[in-house]
Amino acid sequence: MASLFEGFKRRLAQWAGAVPRALRRAGLLVPAREVEADQWLDGSFTHQHRSIAYKLFVPARNTGQRRPLLLMLHGCTQDPDDFAAGTQMNRLAAERGFLVLYPTQTKQHNAARCWNWFLPQHQQRERGEPALLADLTRSVMADHAVDPARVYVAGLSAGGAMAHILARTHPELFAAVGVHSGLPIGAAKDLMSAMAAMKNGAAAATAGPVRPTIVFHGDADETVHPRNGEEVAAAALAAGASGRPQAHETQGRSKQGRAYARRTYADTHGRITVEHWLLHGAGHAWAGGSAEGSFTDPTGPDASDEMLRFFLSHPQTP
Repeated sequence: MASLFEGFKRRLAQWAGAVPRALRRAGLLVPAREVEADQWLDGSFTHQHRSIAYKLFVPARNTGQRRPLLLMLHGCTQDPDDFAAGTQMNRLAAERGFLVLYPTQTKQHNAARCWNWFLPQHQQRERGEPALLADLTRSVMADHAVDPARVYVAGLSAGGAMAHILARTHPELFAAVGVHSGLPIGAAKDLMSAMAAMKNGAAAATAGPVRPTIVFHGDADETVHPRNGEEVAAAALAAGASGRPQAHETQGRSKQGRAYARRTYADTHGRITVEHWLLHGAGHAWAGGSAEGSFTDPTGPDASDEMLRFFLSHPQTP
C-alpha cells in the first residue's frame, strides 16, 4: 500500500509540473514579471565631429505614458557620477518618473571640465555647446519616449550658466530652467570678463525669450557672487513677464537649520513663473545635497526636490 501511495504522489507531482509548462508553451499562462529596476546607463553622442559621453538615469516607474526628462549640467571639476551622487537627483526623479541626462565635459574641451559659458561661440543657438547639448537632448528624447512638453534643464555653477544659455537659445525645447549658483547669459565674453563677473556679478543679456526659471544662490558664495543669481531672475522677469510681475517674499528655515528668503513672481494670471531662493550663510554648493558628492550643502533646503516640483508645474506651452 505504501509503495502504491508513493507512486501516486510521484505521478501527481509530474502532472502538476507538466500542466503549467504546457500552458506556458501555449501562451495561456504568463509567468509573473520580475520587478523592474532603475537603470544607470552609459552613452555617447556625436554632433558635428564632436563626441560627448553621458550618463542616463531611467527610472523603473513607468505608467506607459511619455515621461519627463531633465538635462543636468555639472559644475567645474565634476562628472556625472559625482553630480548625481551630490544632488541625489536620481532618487527624487525615480519617485516622480523623471529621466535624468548627465552629459560629461572633458579636460580636452576645458582644463577644469567647466562648460564654456563665457565664450561667445558657446552662447549661440546653432554653435558650440548649446547646439551639442540640445541635439543630445533630442536624441535621448527620441530613444526613450520622452514627453516633449516636459523637458527641463538645470545646472550648478558653470553648468547653471550653461543651463541659462540653453533656456535662452532653445526655448522651444526646454520648458523651464533651474540655475544653482550660476551666472546669466551674456555675463562674459572671455576668461577675464568671466572672472570679473564671478567676483562682482554681471548683468544678463536682455534679448530673446526665457522659460520659467527657478534660482538658488548662497549669499555667502565667494566663488560666484550672489548678484548673478539676482540677474538670472531679473532676466527671466524682463523677458517673460506680461504686465507688471507680482512679487511675494517668504522667510523660512530648512529642517537642518538653514535660513533662506524665497521670492516668487506671478504673472497676470497668478501663475508663479520665477522663484529666487537666497540661502543665508550658504557658500558655493548645491543646497540639500549629499556629502557623497562635491560642492554640496546638506543643510538644505532641498534644491533638487524644489526644482522638480517647480518643473512639473511648468509644462511647455505654445
